[in-house]
Amino acid sequence: MSMATDRVNYRLGFIGAGNMANAFIRGILSRDIIKPDNIYVHDIDTDKLNKLCAQLGVQKSDDNSRLAANSDVIILAIKPDMYPVVLDEIKGSLSPDKILLSIAAGITVDYIKERIDNRCKVIRTMPNTPALVGAGIIALSTYHDLTADQLEKVKAILGSLGSVIDVPDHLMNAVTALSGSGPAYVSIFIEAMADGGVLAGLPRAQAYLMAAQTVLGTAKLLLEWGLHPGELKDAVCTPAGTTIEAVRELEKHGFRGAVIEAVNQCAKKAESLEKAVKDR
Repeated sequence: MSMATDRVNYRLGFIGAGNMANAFIRGILSRDIIKPDNIYVHDIDTDKLNKLCAQLGVQKSDDNSRLAANSDVIILAIKPDMYPVVLDEIKGSLSPDKILLSIAAGITVDYIKERIDNRCKVIRTMPNTPALVGAGIIALSTYHDLTADQLEKVKAILGSLGSVIDVPDHLMNAVTALSGSGPAYVSIFIEAMADGGVLAGLPRAQAYLMAAQTVLGTAKLLLEWGLHPGELKDAVCTPAGTTIEAVRELEKHGFRGAVIEAVNQCAKKAESLEKAVKDR
């Protein structure tokens, strides 16, 4: 994993002004990686675009083609179904010295390169929503033709969102299923834990706080101490105690199997989306 903080001398363009673009820009500015004068944004939603540019002091671009022409790295912060339209719009503004960075599920490097007639370098990544608070895990596909210097600068940009990990391209659908979609699974777990606390008599606000902080603290403990999850579970489960009784109930209802199958089915869905894009 890497989390670089050196300033990069790049002009950075964002197509899309939604949550992920917002997270990228805030992280980049907070760590002084790129000056706001060198960050350009375009979105068809002009209200959203104007609000983001006013709040963060970055540059508003009139259209996608002009943004691509003015940027060294172009981040496609849009939904997968918008890729064909946007790639067609910017193709004429691309050149071999530019980099397109994709953050969408199911969109392959080969698909993008074919759509733009291989006019520039392309790299695929998968961040997750904790990137909004600088605590994301960002998977970076190893399938690319960037130079070592270009890759270092891309990692510096991505590192503003959290930790960056290199992943073989054929595992990107598994990444989507685990870390990309994972915040949804964890949110359901936190909500269910809080509901259990309410059932046991805790006020709702306290139950949510305790459940969320417990998940946060447990993850921090596992990562910082290098523990296997089973070790921590065993340490909490005293013989004939309350925790092992709760764990037995989870296992009785197929908790572990349900989570495994959820990730597996999500990966299969991501694979099907990728195949659908290839077949277009």
